[in-house]
Amino acid sequence: MKQIAIIYTLLICFCGKSSAQLKERVFSGQVKEKSSNIEIPFVSIAILDLEGKNIASGMADEKGNFSISIMQKGKITIEFNFMSYRKISQPIETDKNKFDLGTILMEPDPMVLKEVSITATKSAVSLTLDKKVFEVGKDILSQSGSVTELLSGVPSVSVAPGGAVSLRGNSSVLVLINGRRSGLTAGAALEQLPADQVEKVEVIANPSSKYDASGSAGIINIVLKKNKKSGFNGQVRLVGGIPNETRFSPSLNYKSNKLNLFSTIGLRFSDYVGLYKTDQNVIQNGINSRLNQRQDENRHDDGRLVYFGADYQPDSLNTITVAYLLNATKDHDKTKLAYNYFSSVQDSSLIRLGESWERRNYNQLEFNYTKLFKKPGKKLTVDMQYDFWNSTKNWNLSTQRILPSLQQRPEIRTNSIGSSKDFAAQSDMVIPISNNSTVEYGIKAENRKVSTGFLAESETANVWFIIDDIDNDVAYNEFIGSAYMQFRSKIKNFSYQLGLRSEYTEVNIMDSRGLYDSKKDYLKLFPTVHLGYSLSKSTSLQLSYSRRINRPNLNSLYPFNELTDYNSRYIGNPNLNPSYANVFELGLLGHIGVLTVNPSFYYQHNNGVIIDYSYREDGLFISMPINIRLEERSGAELLLLYNPYKWLKMNMELNVYHFNQAGIYASQDFGYSGNTFTSRFGTQVKLQSKFSVQARYNFSGAVNNAQSNLKSVHAIDMGVGQSFLKDKASLLFDVSNLFNLRKFSTTTTGREFIISQVVSPNAARYRLTFVYRLNLSGDQSVRQAKSGNRN
Repeated sequence: MKQIAIIYTLLICFCGKSSAQLKERVFSGQVKEKSSNIEIPFVSIAILDLEGKNIASGMADEKGNFSISIMQKGKITIEFNFMSYRKISQPIETDKNKFDLGTILMEPDPMVLKEVSITATKSAVSLTLDKKVFEVGKDILSQSGSVTELLSGVPSVSVAPGGAVSLRGNSSVLVLINGRRSGLTAGAALEQLPADQVEKVEVIANPSSKYDASGSAGIINIVLKKNKKSGFNGQVRLVGGIPNETRFSPSLNYKSNKLNLFSTIGLRFSDYVGLYKTDQNVIQNGINSRLNQRQDENRHDDGRLVYFGADYQPDSLNTITVAYLLNATKDHDKTKLAYNYFSSVQDSSLIRLGESWERRNYNQLEFNYTKLFKKPGKKLTVDMQYDFWNSTKNWNLSTQRILPSLQQRPEIRTNSIGSSKDFAAQSDMVIPISNNSTVEYGIKAENRKVSTGFLAESETANVWFIIDDIDNDVAYNEFIGSAYMQFRSKIKNFSYQLGLRSEYTEVNIMDSRGLYDSKKDYLKLFPTVHLGYSLSKSTSLQLSYSRRINRPNLNSLYPFNELTDYNSRYIGNPNLNPSYANVFELGLLGHIGVLTVNPSFYYQHNNGVIIDYSYREDGLFISMPINIRLEERSGAELLLLYNPYKWLKMNMELNVYHFNQAGIYASQDFGYSGNTFTSRFGTQVKLQSKFSVQARYNFSGAVNNAQSNLKSVHAIDMGVGQSFLKDKASLLFDVSNLFNLRKFSTTTTGREFIISQVVSPNAARYRLTFVYRLNLSGDQSVRQAKSGNRN
């Protein structure tokens, strides 16, 4: 298998193409808007004979370029059609083989432009067979908070208290930004990214070979906003909330025929209130002891975000993009932990006060080159991205016993520092070989270097001593090289796409004390198959298969973590191995009038799946990630979109699945099977005078495994919006976690212990948002964002 993968990777890296030129009469050119000279994408083109019969038809690409061919001689007519534009008819005498029609200038139709601007508005949620798209700008509830809150409302997606993202209840998901991996998706970093910088979120449950093979549950792609309109334009967004949440986000853009400049600045000052309750029972030597613990958390975060860049288009076939992103945060957190210990009666109590300061600076440089060809659909892209970040965090912890007598415990302080450098380069080529068939191939290389240092000390008699030998520096180096090729075609109502991806991974983990020295390298093949069939114009069916990998993240590998809690600790496991999954899915997409129905059935077989293992050692409760032998998941999902009136939109989601886990670790049997389900219901009502109301209800059923039991979770979010000043301004009010319903109750059982915990990470939040738009309102021409640079 390894030799086959090497040969396949080399084949993709050096593959070329050969094509035969057909002796046809070829008509080419570019379609632009007459007033702005901006290209119009996806214009419908038809060639008619003298009797008006359609000889050939086609469509311009995303740059407005077209090339269409026929075999017929004589007089013909070419027609250009696009929604809200006047049709153009151009008669031609076919007396030669090639015709360069130059620039076709289309004018908006004033009679229909206003109607189109209103009726062509996209729904907040749109569905295709292989992708679900969540339009952020159409959702009142997702324009004020963070990306973490935004994802909580995306179909099939859920977010845990610590920020871990799951897809259909599976946390083995790959989160991308603009189609690429980013440090902004690591840990809880998405909490720092404002939702108003996001244009849409794409959920891909069973990706093709074009995408990274990471994430057995699938891929979530967060697409950031980009300027779409010519001339100067922008907006200012101001948010105020309770608990304190102040955001100020101005953006200014300029777009001309060849140059597009975009910029966004974001300032954020936020407070978070959290409550964590724990009840613990331990039976040791026949004696039952109990702990009642309460943690009150007050977090204050300051954030600065700067994003700017430029697209340069020297001609209609070439585009160069450069961009820079800075996300800097400064957090100041305070926490109070109360510990009450019982045997038959309360016998002791402790109070721990903690205060931390953390700084993070994340930088990202982007480069993209896109080359189009005169042949429609043919495209070459080259992408490079360099991420570099650094962080520091310091904790000061003071502990005092208040029962049975007052006693001051030693002070504790911890210090952690980290930095990362990540460079990625990739190139993709799309070559249409016929009207219905396309070949696509590409290569990618990514190199990541992360260094982390952690020190924990305790003070005794004004002298600081290292705690439990926690003084170490760890270096993590990762290289991933990949190549892929896929072929897609269509035969009448049947379409298919076959792909194969090869990925070579090399991971090195080492520390300054020589305790953790691990090197792993592996080369694997990841095939994908997507089969589609159109039952009718409104109903489609798709069957898909892919092989996926789930690599351990950095937090799971690092062997140390914070000491905030006096009673428990989470540690990483440098010996973790990746898990592999075979994923099958059958989906149906149907449109029945104003109702869209999207049922799907899926099966996942995971080998070496990663789960958390809890145990007790030296009076301390420790949780760490481990590999178990397998996990199987089979389920059904149903998504419904119902828009009975222009003013009313409703959506419903239901996901039911069965899982089976098997494996043994440290004499703990993880064999378990169970069932659970999740559901979501949302509605949006547009009233008179451009006033809108939106509500969303989320429910997650209880989830059990061999060691833990998570009770069901439900939450309500609501919002209202009002547009005024001829759509130049909007006022939004939203409430997240209404009535503080979102609570996570978990019971963990181990050898001689039971721990019950109730977590309320964020109290109800009330926000008022004001948005003012500069040159972005009124009846605009129908424009679409260029997809070549950020997909």
